Amino acid sequence: MSVFSEFVPPPECPVFEPSWEDFSDPLGFINKIRPIAEKTGICKIRPPEEWQPPFACDVRNFRFTPRVQRLNELEALTRVKLNFLDQIAKFWELQGSKIRFPHVERKILDLYQLSKIVSSEGGFETVCKERIWSKVASRMGFPPGKGTGSLLRSHYERILYPYELFQSGATLTRENKEPKGLKIFGTSPKMVGLEIVSAGKAHFWLTCIFIYLLMLKASWVGLNMTITICCLPLIPQIDLYLCLVCGRGDEEDRLLLCDGCDDSYHTFCLIPPLQDVPKGDWRCPKCVAECSKPREAFGFEQAVREYTLQSFGEMADHFKSDYFNMPVHMVPTELVEKEFWRLVSSIEEDVIVEYGADISSKDVGSGFPIRDGKRRLLGDEEDYANSGWNLNNMPVLEQSVLTHINVDISGMKVPWLYVGMCFSSFCWHIEDHWSYSINFLHWGEPKTWYGVPASAAEQLEAVMKKLAPELFDSQPDLLHQLVTIMNPNVLMEHGVPVYRTNQCAGEFVVTFPRAYHSGFNQGYNFAEAVNFCTADWLPMGRQCVAHYRRLHRYCVFSHEELLCKMAADPESLDVELAAAVFKEMGEMMEEETQLRQAAQEMGVLSSEQEVFELVPDDERQCYKCKTTCFLSALTCSCSPDRLVCLHHTADLCDCPMGNKCVRYRYDLEEFPSMLYGVKTRAQSYDTWAKRVTEALAADQKNKKDLIELKVLLEDAEDRKYPENALFRRLREMVKEAETCSSVAQLLLSRKQRHSRNRTKLTVDELKAFVDQLYRLPCIISQARQVKELLENVEDFHERAQVALADEMPDSSKLQALLDLGSGLDVELPELPQLKQELQQARWLDEVSVFVMPASLMKRLIDSGVGLAPHHAVEKAMAELQEILTVSERWEEKARACLQARPRHSMVTLESIVLEARNIPAYLPNILALREALQKAKEWTTKVEAIQSGSSYAYLEQLESLLARGRSIPVRLDPLAQVESQVAAARAWRERTARTFLKKNSTYTLLQVLSPRVDIGVYGNSKSKRKRVKELMEKERGGFDPDTLSDLEESLEEVRDPTTVVAAFKAKEQKEVEAIHSLRAANLAKMAMADRIEEVKFCLCRKTASGFMLQCELCKDWFHGACVPLPKTGSQKKLGVGWQSNGKDSKFLCPLCQRSRRPRLETILSLLVLLQKLPVRLPEGEALQCLTERAMSWQDRARQALATEELSSALAKLSVLSQRMVEQAAREKTEKIINAELQKAAANPDLQVMQAPRKTPLVPRSLEPPVLELSPQAKAQLEELMMLGDLLEVSLDETQHIWRILQATHPPSEERFLQSKELKRVGLELGLGGKPKKKKLKLSLDKNREMKQLAKRLAKEEKERKRKEKAAAKAEAIREGLEKRKEKKILDIPSKYDWSGAEDSNDENAVCAAKNCQRPCKDKVRIYLPPNTSEHSACVKRSFCSQSGTRDNS
Repeated sequence: MSVFSEFVPPPECPVFEPSWEDFSDPLGFINKIRPIAEKTGICKIRPPEEWQPPFACDVRNFRFTPRVQRLNELEALTRVKLNFLDQIAKFWELQGSKIRFPHVERKILDLYQLSKIVSSEGGFETVCKERIWSKVASRMGFPPGKGTGSLLRSHYERILYPYELFQSGATLTRENKEPKGLKIFGTSPKMVGLEIVSAGKAHFWLTCIFIYLLMLKASWVGLNMTITICCLPLIPQIDLYLCLVCGRGDEEDRLLLCDGCDDSYHTFCLIPPLQDVPKGDWRCPKCVAECSKPREAFGFEQAVREYTLQSFGEMADHFKSDYFNMPVHMVPTELVEKEFWRLVSSIEEDVIVEYGADISSKDVGSGFPIRDGKRRLLGDEEDYANSGWNLNNMPVLEQSVLTHINVDISGMKVPWLYVGMCFSSFCWHIEDHWSYSINFLHWGEPKTWYGVPASAAEQLEAVMKKLAPELFDSQPDLLHQLVTIMNPNVLMEHGVPVYRTNQCAGEFVVTFPRAYHSGFNQGYNFAEAVNFCTADWLPMGRQCVAHYRRLHRYCVFSHEELLCKMAADPESLDVELAAAVFKEMGEMMEEETQLRQAAQEMGVLSSEQEVFELVPDDERQCYKCKTTCFLSALTCSCSPDRLVCLHHTADLCDCPMGNKCVRYRYDLEEFPSMLYGVKTRAQSYDTWAKRVTEALAADQKNKKDLIELKVLLEDAEDRKYPENALFRRLREMVKEAETCSSVAQLLLSRKQRHSRNRTKLTVDELKAFVDQLYRLPCIISQARQVKELLENVEDFHERAQVALADEMPDSSKLQALLDLGSGLDVELPELPQLKQELQQARWLDEVSVFVMPASLMKRLIDSGVGLAPHHAVEKAMAELQEILTVSERWEEKARACLQARPRHSMVTLESIVLEARNIPAYLPNILALREALQKAKEWTTKVEAIQSGSSYAYLEQLESLLARGRSIPVRLDPLAQVESQVAAARAWRERTARTFLKKNSTYTLLQVLSPRVDIGVYGNSKSKRKRVKELMEKERGGFDPDTLSDLEESLEEVRDPTTVVAAFKAKEQKEVEAIHSLRAANLAKMAMADRIEEVKFCLCRKTASGFMLQCELCKDWFHGACVPLPKTGSQKKLGVGWQSNGKDSKFLCPLCQRSRRPRLETILSLLVLLQKLPVRLPEGEALQCLTERAMSWQDRARQALATEELSSALAKLSVLSQRMVEQAAREKTEKIINAELQKAAANPDLQVMQAPRKTPLVPRSLEPPVLELSPQAKAQLEELMMLGDLLEVSLDETQHIWRILQATHPPSEERFLQSKELKRVGLELGLGGKPKKKKLKLSLDKNREMKQLAKRLAKEEKERKRKEKAAAKAEAIREGLEKRKEKKILDIPSKYDWSGAEDSNDENAVCAAKNCQRPCKDKVRIYLPPNTSEHSACVKRSFCSQSGTRDNS
């Protein structure tokens, strides 16, 4: 066997990567690449990356049975060797001997190669005669000089020559020739493997020698002799077996009985004679002749096992990883390729693989999504199902010929699936009818392809027949069986062009008509393939049918029927297809006419029309060549079921031609009408081509518009004209014209001129573009405008040269030129120079500005440095630098003045501003200094206007002036005085707030001092403020305490004091009316006894519960837990104290008592301090009105108490009070005695001596005194009490009136009740019954509750007193500090001294009023500094006259 040479890969086939535009037309793209790809037979198409069709097969239900492939049986030469060796082995086996292949030079001898070389050298006899065995050894690759030639001769003589004699038909009864010196029974030490056992008897040797000598003699004489051995002795009658050669039955021990046919032969009668009887089965020459019969056609066996995709993939991956001993994905494709071709050429190695080939997609489903109704398409599957590259759609596309075949042809119109594994292969073949094929690898490892172009198809067939004639002798159509492969290197050595490619997943491989192709799989993969035919295939298809006719091969479909069917519907044909059909139809009709005429000349006279398309294909096949008949066929009455085509009229039968009949599909006269439609369809292209040619060759005057060329192109595309040179030229011209039109539109469009990324045309390019526009074979509407643009560019060039020649640059002129150049949208070389000149001109324009800031001057200097040199620029730079130096010096001086501490006076700053006025620069600090001076003057003017005005200004106005004055960087002399006034006013307001406001009060000082506007409004502070705002809006136009101080700067809008007092009076009246209404509403609640649970009380606005208190002012009831309890004399047993001292405890709710309610004397001292302030405060005016109201009420109360009835009532109350004090003392003494007695009772020694005491020490309950007043007096007092409770001032008269009114009430009128008793009281009030003169008794639970509450309240009261004491101490300390601070800051004169303002111990002081010098004593109400006093009446008389006016003394 020859040494296998390493495989050399053939060159690569072309690979195409279409754009999306090309990819949208599959057959058009394939037709476009055909001129290139058909030169290699195969090509690879790589789709766009985004085109990734989903795998649509049902993997779970996909089952198939693969083919079994034995690799070394695939290759033609290897199979021939294997067949030869098999025949040799079978020959010797039938001779009863076992052959062992000899070894030469440590290698198995290739007997087939030896036989071929000896045969090529003239045969065994010639080689022996010419003694050229050394040459044979050299041709077989053995080294010379080792006696290999004689060894080869020995092996040939022992093994091959007997087989050749047998193959030549030599027997004992036929002519035989044997070369001289042939030693059939000779022995040789180099003879290995051929074992022939001899019997060793003498007569056998003598007979053989005799026969051999006769044969030699005949060869010497040159005669043909027939050797006949006669049987001299008579054959006994008892001989059962006779030798068929000699006819004798003797020598029974040498008589052989054939195990196949039972014939008998002597061992020495055989050729060649046997030395001994074979030990095994023996066959006679007749049976041995069976080995020379033709072998059965080679084919692949089907595997026994059925696979799924998963099980096959596991098997395939396991095989490859085991074979290469590495993971499947790491095995290089080059290594697999070389190993594959080594295995197929090896006789020793027997590798078996399996290949799932030719699986019909109709049975198991396609790998592409299809609309078969079995499942719903999802997502983008719809697009892939409609794609032309879907192999289910490609055969039936409009440009495909196969779309005109109605039946589904498996493998051609219906795709086949291929599941491959490593080394599984597809052998050399061409497609049925020499059609196109396309293969798509869905997934998996690559598939390696080899292709031969159609031009070398016959050359490949010849080479294979030459190299393996034995295979073609047994199988003439071997290449159509897809079972034979041949190494591409062998084909290439014989001049056959072979190309290769590796098809990866997601790639297409296209094979072209009659292009032989083969290949193998690199590993586990899944592919799908189908056939298609285009117009250019039609001539090849007709040639294929003729080729099939010569090979007697069946057709898949009738080519003639396909042509006629397309001709019957010409409008459905592509123009190129119509032209091809027209041409093919013409040739087919010409051939058919000749055949019918030939049949008629042969004597066939009868004819009959038959619709062959209705006859099944297998019933209209030619009996001789197996071609499917359509246009005509010949039949005979002797055999109705048999027909032949008109090419084989003589092969039908031996009947006379007159008995035969021609059956035809169309009459010859019908052919012209069929051609007319196709011709018309094809000739429309000629008309179009003529118009296109004229349009493209038109001169300047006869040019057509671009739209007309577009119409011609669209017409060609709609009619599907062939894409020849004219079509492509028209498309290129239209494309060029559209491009030129777009460029022209872009040049002329204003919207696109501002695009930064666009590349502009140069002037030369613009000129070339204009020339191109006028060279086009069509008219471009923008050509004239583009030409005008070129003219404008040339005009711009001339003007720019003039502008650049000016000595002094003119910015307006340069800007106009730049605007013109920018609008031209052409790259102009003058633009950079113009921009440079424009920068210089603009810089000079900026420098010419008279006033500019220093920053601008610096920027101009910096920008001027980067400008191109120019004498005007240099001069301006020097002047600008000088101005910058001066302005920086003055700016620094102004900044120092603005930041100076202490600040400069206005006079100093004005001098600086005047000096810097003439500097020609913008000086921000100087301007800021000037602005500060202006503000200082305005501020001083406003202060002087306030100080010289008729009325004091409000505090807010002074605070605003103070804030403004502090921000002015100028020394202001009145600023200190304004600061002292503001500080004094703030101190007074803070002191007044501490005097009036409770701790954590929600009210402001102004709200406390003003009449109430929120009477009857409950809720939290937010909702309460909202309600108050609504009430204020309803009473729009009234007095609003918050607007007493107007923040407007205008002094004319300051409120008049009389207006303020009048507004307070109006609000006081509304307050009284509102409290009357509220009291009536709250008292009316008690009348709702039957629905008392629904009535809302207290601050929380909930129903009655627990301990309840009644407010003396608003008459509403409040929960004990929601309000602070009233103060009593003793808080140890508060629950009982409220019951016993209820009349002495007065309760006002937090809504009615909003402040601390200081005494009138304290308020008057605050008013005295207010009079000394040169500032108006809204709180001061409100305090003045409150004081006047309180003093007015005090006068009314004193007048009422001075009446006889009320004076006597007061005296009586004094006596009763004294009695109550005495009774309280007795009760205290009694409690002490009782305590001592209880201690004594606890001692048993003193129990005998203990006796009950009946002494006056027993406590007695004194009935509270009850006064009787007239209804008028009582009503007057109640009204005064209500008005007094409205005042946020503490007066002694309120206590007197309270005691009198309490004395007039019966004891049962409780103001502190449980919630259950509240209903009883309400029922009594509602029924109008008189209250019972019975003291309210509490149950044990009520007493316990009252005691607990009393303890809690006592604890709270103790804590409150402690906090008040600490707060008073801290307040005293703070007041002392504030006094010292005020004295230090305000520097108030001695008349503002407040020492002793709140108290005085001088009882003999004299009233300080103007016309009153009476001693004050107890009637003094106010103390004035320095240590002067006035009567309250005197203060009242002088208060209103001095309120709000300036003290001019």
